[in-house]
Amino acid sequence: MQSPSTVQARAEVDATRWLAVGALLALIALSLAWELVLAPIRPGGSPTLAAIKAVPLCIPLAGLLRRRMYTYRWLSLLVWLYFIDGVVRAWSDRGLSSQLALAEIVLCLVLFAACALHVRLRLKPHPHDPLA
Repeated sequence: MQSPSTVQARAEVDATRWLAVGALLALIALSLAWELVLAPIRPGGSPTLAAIKAVPLCIPLAGLLRRRMYTYRWLSLLVWLYFIDGVVRAWSDRGLSSQLALAEIVLCLVLFAACALHVRLRLKPHPHDPLA
């Protein structure tokens, strides 16, 4: 039988995992919707830009779902490129594009925090944990 602290620790790790997966999926959806429909750079959409922006975000999804620690670590670095894109576009764009950029910034911060916390919780030793 697992101790209550072990159960709680695993629940926290699972929560950060699903928060990271949710934020990543939302960032992918935002990238695609932004460049294809909502506020594309060119009228009619920018499918090439949407693909360039969304494909790198699709790569770590399998690693997150498989609980690969390495994926959480490098994704926490990759997300800063999208954060920078959001900051630049929030500053320079107007209207809906600026609001979408703010959403991108928030999602990047959530994704970074979830990845960092996930790694921290998994590296933290838990007494009475048979898998530690």
